[in-house]
Amino acid sequence: MTINRVIAEVAHNIAQRSKTSRKIYLDKLERAARQGKTRAGLACGNLAHTVAAATEQEKQSILDFTKSNLAIVTAYNDMVSAHQPYRDYPERIKRALAELGNTAQVAGGVPAMCDGITQGYPGMELSLFSRDLIAQSTALSLSHNTFDGTLLLGVCDKIAPGQLMGALAFGHLPTAFIPSGPMATGISNDEKVATRQNYVAGKADKAALLAVECKAYHSAGTCTFFGTANTNQLVFEAMGLMLPGSAFISPTDPLRDKLTEKAAQYIAAVSAHSRSHKALGVVLDEKSVINGLVALLASGGSTNHTIHLVAVAKAAGWLVTWDDLDRLSQVVPLLVKMYPNGDADINAFQKAGGVPTLLASLNQRRLIFMDANPVYGCMDDYLTKPYLDTQGELQFASAKPSIDSRVLALPGQSFSDVGGLKVLSGNLGRGVMKVSAVAKAHQRVVAPALVFDSQHDVEAAYKQGMLTQDSVIVVRFNGPAANGMPELHKLMPIMGNLMKQGLNVALLTDGRLSGASGKVPAVIHITPEAARGGLLAKVKDGDMIEVDGLNGKVNVLEAIEHRAPAEPQLEQSHIGCGRELFSVFRHAISSAEQGATVF
Repeated sequence: MTINRVIAEVAHNIAQRSKTSRKIYLDKLERAARQGKTRAGLACGNLAHTVAAATEQEKQSILDFTKSNLAIVTAYNDMVSAHQPYRDYPERIKRALAELGNTAQVAGGVPAMCDGITQGYPGMELSLFSRDLIAQSTALSLSHNTFDGTLLLGVCDKIAPGQLMGALAFGHLPTAFIPSGPMATGISNDEKVATRQNYVAGKADKAALLAVECKAYHSAGTCTFFGTANTNQLVFEAMGLMLPGSAFISPTDPLRDKLTEKAAQYIAAVSAHSRSHKALGVVLDEKSVINGLVALLASGGSTNHTIHLVAVAKAAGWLVTWDDLDRLSQVVPLLVKMYPNGDADINAFQKAGGVPTLLASLNQRRLIFMDANPVYGCMDDYLTKPYLDTQGELQFASAKPSIDSRVLALPGQSFSDVGGLKVLSGNLGRGVMKVSAVAKAHQRVVAPALVFDSQHDVEAAYKQGMLTQDSVIVVRFNGPAANGMPELHKLMPIMGNLMKQGLNVALLTDGRLSGASGKVPAVIHITPEAARGGLLAKVKDGDMIEVDGLNGKVNVLEAIEHRAPAEPQLEQSHIGCGRELFSVFRHAISSAEQGATVF
């Protein structure tokens, strides 16, 4: 089938814009591929170090250059729930590969911080920086040059994008993500949100809040709402970076183990030749990038990916802009309703059909490239779901239409004619709104500004009873260069309560909110940020602000250019909790629209 005209044009524009950068990247891959099996060129002492701790059988395989030796880059730790299941993956992978005479070694571990733990605390100001640190850690892990392919064990917010960026530096190697899967459904998201709002309003105590939170986050696996972690998994499956249908299989399902073993054996097989057509840098072409962007929009995924996918694409030589995303959003309908866009969670989405059913629907609408080159097979394979037959063997069957149209739209239907994200532009700069989560009646707000430099100041003003009028709450000096662009989740229960009181409110910030931004109209990632000359630094209380998610506008409705910018007091955001070690990131980082990256 012919691809949608707009999809084709955006892909063409990206390819044309990226000719030089993509060529530089591919030339680098070709130079690496020409070296052949890199460990074959190592000196004897280097090889001896490589196999020193291996078993005798592993030594024989690793030193046999006709065999494949895979790098495992793991984000395992037992504090982050989504990564706790990875504890035993390396041994399972090694056993699966040994059956075919191949090997794997844990090449390195990468840090895996949890935004849910650091929300509202100083550690959150390191969260975005951690993505590029993880990219560096991944590249460092692979720099021993003893590997023929890569398996990435990572799920959550900055971790999986960072691993992918680092692995792209070794893009001549076939590479696949190995997911861990979501935890079982706990309490409803409505109950969780209601308790949070009651707590900030003083109607519930801390014990009640803690009890509810522990029921929501209760076991190993990803959190069940459709935040950045689960968006990573959905988008990366759509990009062909893992096995079909593997993103959301439970950690305790026997199918999960079979998929892990299959992925390892498959990457070993396609790693046999140094110029594999399944090399990561080849797989991640402009069609793969477009398929990921389309899946993001169609699912109403995390706003963090307006940053991460730009940075990931850049790591492969592709120059993606927010204008590309905005144009795609005009033709990609919203096909999924998960919290915060609806009541359902990721397990309900998986039960309804999951990623294969979503991709089949997008294919029927001519919105994804079926001639993309995924790491496994061809794109037709990604329209199938895995299952275990009566002998416990892994099989794949064609995806069926959604069995729950409240969560995943049926063919020919949608929850909105346009995608889940909207780019807003105006004299205040450019930002992003997650329109899929916001009722149309609330997407346009014109109200006086209330200006703060911290989410904690907003919280204090709320508790003092100062937020009693229609307003656009401006939280500035929270961009990448200012303080690492923390997520501002303390604001959501507060602003949700203001909306319940009948106030017409919106949020305007150069900070982040991620996939859990909810029903509040919020223009986030404003660039240029206040700390780098953005007009946001000149806004004062009472200035009339227009936030218009319907028409893509964000403006201050009076002349303020003549004012001197406010001077941020950021010294206390640059010390403590390790933040002093990241000053080089604050100085070197690019804008949110350019991926907020130091590379």
